[in-house]
Amino acid sequence: MALGNAGARRPFFRRRKTCPFSGANAPAIDYKDVKLLSRYISERGKIVPSRITAVSAKKQRELSKAIKRARLLGLLPFVIK
Repeated sequence: MALGNAGARRPFFRRRKTCPFSGANAPAIDYKDVKLLSRYISERGKIVPSRITAVSAKKQRELSKAIKRARLLGLLPFVIK
């Protein structure tokens, strides 16, 4: 009754995500591009953290600044009820 490695599973390796704003034909972060910015806001209106969206730290700072600027100009809501 040698079980050996019969029921063992392969280890799960999570693939490293790459930044969607880095690379050759990546979109530019602009406060007027509401469609792009709204992808990085939760359904409650909060800015989604970079560990979830896989945005690099430099681009996350640009993104949050653009979202805040768009909120001040009335292009994006502060809170979604």
